[in-house]
Amino acid sequence: MHNKKLNISPAWVFRTDTNEFFEPVLFRLLESIRDTGKLTMAATAAGISYRHAWNLLNRGGDTLGLPLVVMRKGHGSKLSALGEQLLWAEHRVKARLGPQIDSMTAELNDQIQQLLAGAKPTLRLHASHGYSVALLPELSQQINVNLQYRNPEEALSALNRGECDAASFHLPTCPVLAQQIIHHYQRHLDSNHHRLIRFVTRREGLMMRKGEHPHVRTLQDLSTSGLSFISRDSHSGTRILLNLLLKQQGLAEDSINRTAQQEFTHTAIAAFVASGMAEVGFGVQAAAEQFNLNFIEMASEHYMLIFRKDRLPHETLDQLTALLKSPALIDRINQVPGYAPDNPGEVTTFEALTAGEP
Repeated sequence: MHNKKLNISPAWVFRTDTNEFFEPVLFRLLESIRDTGKLTMAATAAGISYRHAWNLLNRGGDTLGLPLVVMRKGHGSKLSALGEQLLWAEHRVKARLGPQIDSMTAELNDQIQQLLAGAKPTLRLHASHGYSVALLPELSQQINVNLQYRNPEEALSALNRGECDAASFHLPTCPVLAQQIIHHYQRHLDSNHHRLIRFVTRREGLMMRKGEHPHVRTLQDLSTSGLSFISRDSHSGTRILLNLLLKQQGLAEDSINRTAQQEFTHTAIAAFVASGMAEVGFGVQAAAEQFNLNFIEMASEHYMLIFRKDRLPHETLDQLTALLKSPALIDRINQVPGYAPDNPGEVTTFEALTAGEP
């Protein structure tokens, strides 16, 4: 029996209480072993020698007191229970911290751009986590996009204080739900000054491990099932959308069996479900497919950008809309599951958008 106590924290993925560090390549190796069942193939995929791979596994096993991989003569290799848990812990840490690291990187890049002679103009964008908005800094050629991840209320508040040039805003394509979302954020919105820029639509819904809980097809099914449910943080737009969907179907917010844990990104929700720490989550289809989960659509949304017409320079607006209309960006959006271009770059108002819905 091993009684060694592990320091289970986000840092544990990289360090244990013995002050030994795991090399990041270890996680690529574990993932490749899981996928191929062959240590030789996994080492090649991870870009290291067989000897280095063997040493990494031994050192990790010695550090934790249990093997990370089970070697089966004539049957290849597979991850041990501890190896699986270690790999999923790394996935969850990356999903949870990735957007924060991206935001810090954007801040640093912005500071560097300001120091460079002839640097491109910068657009400060505060946005809720999404797979399409993450493409903007990567594909922008004429303007430097400083992307900071914030929940919708934080983003709108920053926009009105002049701390960013644009923010994200997502509205359900269902007109009734859209009006409820607008009402929820009403104190931050000014129809005289705010304008919307259309971008994409995205699908949100339930996500579960494939082959499990086939009886759960609706929110009513989820409510009566008692299955453990991992929630987004209370201020996220996705959490607010889910609460409105529950209310629309006559269900209380506490009618589903929420875990104590809350997550801040769609990716983290999917990783939590895929690792078996919760049975059901709610988020975008792209996150579900990233972790090979079953997805049941519950709603679709317009994911747009919002700006103040009295503050955003016309030249910056033109560069932003040109980016949203660019073929390279649209091509990439079409490759993201559950996302679709939604008249990208078209400037509109809340009234025009909601009036145009069926």
